[in-house]
Amino acid sequence: MTDMAAGTRAGRPGRLVWARLMRHRLAQASLVFLAVLLVLSLSAPLIAELRGIDPTATDLFRRLEPPSAEHWLGTDDLGRDLFQRLLDGGRVSLLVGISGAFLSAVIGALIGVVSGYLGGRLDSLLMRLTDGVIALPLLPLLIVLAAIDPRKIGVPAEIAQSETFSLYRIVVIVALTGWTTVARLVRAETLSLKARDFTRAAQALGARPERIMFRHILPNAAGTLVVATTLSIGTLILLESTLSFLGLGTQPPAASWGNMLTGAQELLQQAPVLALLPGLLIFLTVIAFNFLGDGLQDALDPRSERRQ
Repeated sequence: MTDMAAGTRAGRPGRLVWARLMRHRLAQASLVFLAVLLVLSLSAPLIAELRGIDPTATDLFRRLEPPSAEHWLGTDDLGRDLFQRLLDGGRVSLLVGISGAFLSAVIGALIGVVSGYLGGRLDSLLMRLTDGVIALPLLPLLIVLAAIDPRKIGVPAEIAQSETFSLYRIVVIVALTGWTTVARLVRAETLSLKARDFTRAAQALGARPERIMFRHILPNAAGTLVVATTLSIGTLILLESTLSFLGLGTQPPAASWGNMLTGAQELLQQAPVLALLPGLLIFLTVIAFNFLGDGLQDALDPRSERRQ
């Protein structure tokens, strides 16, 4: 009975968080939308195989066709299936957004917890570094980083020109500029948790600083970290779309919502749907992640009793 009661108590916080999240109607709708979008995007190769369509194959005789039983949303200016291109673009954009946000969270959490717990000159140095990154003009910095030719810094040509390397490169670029908010939030949370009784008790028992930081402080700052990471995904998707739109992100024939907008800008009058659909998906995905972040913030804060 004791074990069962302990298990019940251990599972109760998770159920309370889920119940609070489900009271947030916009977060609930956003979660459903993002789940459907993620499943469809990850299943894009399987869907293309079942439909017998190659989303990268061009057919100039079938360019700009209207929706039909074969091409559900019609074709683009090169005769490629628009529905499959949107799914492939969603896979790239979501991969960059989620992976970049996770990497940003790791970098920001490490800097924030070390800065807040150890303090002193190290704290001043890390926070001045954070301020310096925040002060840099974001878009020009991203353009400069994305424009660097990896072959000139020693990356083999066959690797530098591969689609996989291009994706990983964009993830690293957006992560290198996206960690600052997480670092500041985690540092503030660390300063608060550092003064709590459980931290002082661990110090009195002789626990090493790294054990206190990563076994006691970071787990208690997980709520702040999750919310900040969720909110940053939408921002990183916008950054990836901007770089792809400028021709510095995902390169054709690989699809992303950003480079689909680039290809559609000269056809706005002839085929506005080519720009409308990827633009609408970018907008809905970013706003959904923002609503989900708001819902998680309310759900993880026990003092919050918002009623939707």
